[in-house]
Amino acid sequence: MGVTAVVPAYNEEATVASVIETLLDCPDVDEIIVVSDGSSDRTADVARRYPIRVIELHENIGKGGAMKAGVEEARHDIIVFVDADLVGLRREHVAALIAPIQAGRAEMTVGVFEEGRLATDLAQRITPFLSGQRALRRHVFERVPRVEDARYGIEVALSRYADKHNVPVEIVQLKHLSQVMKEEKRGVVQGFRDRMRMYWEIVKTVRS
Repeated sequence: MGVTAVVPAYNEEATVASVIETLLDCPDVDEIIVVSDGSSDRTADVARRYPIRVIELHENIGKGGAMKAGVEEARHDIIVFVDADLVGLRREHVAALIAPIQAGRAEMTVGVFEEGRLATDLAQRITPFLSGQRALRRHVFERVPRVEDARYGIEVALSRYADKHNVPVEIVQLKHLSQVMKEEKRGVVQGFRDRMRMYWEIVKTVRS
């Protein structure tokens, strides 16, 4: 049962390389696909330095659409989603997300940060269903309706589908892992605007 890693990325040239290098070091991962979601920086160029597949979307269609684009091109039955702005990603984290599915204990796993950074740890403890680090069987993703419209609400859509359809889900603790916050990447003002947009897209998904 093969594994494809899908990395949705929007303007993540500073961190995408370290994520790719970790995935390349994972013996459980058979294929890596980076989806540059209309990035205006060098995200796609950085990704192309590595022996992986790169999908470059010319317009930003949102995280849900980028994830769908990656799944459509994936060759394998297990999909592991990894954000492109992670700090401290190790191959043990990826293996922990995949293992419950390979063992048949779950059809979806959700990774929760632990002992990383206080802000990101706290956010995921309060709302673990928003985590972008997860693995699942391909057919589960394909059955979630309108993922391309969910944008940042994609994790909510996946979690809601799993709950509604009794998909076996396992929570996985990801120690010493965190991610760069939007305010750090894009400055306080733009980062705050991006965060508010993300929250609005999540709320829309919850209310749909």
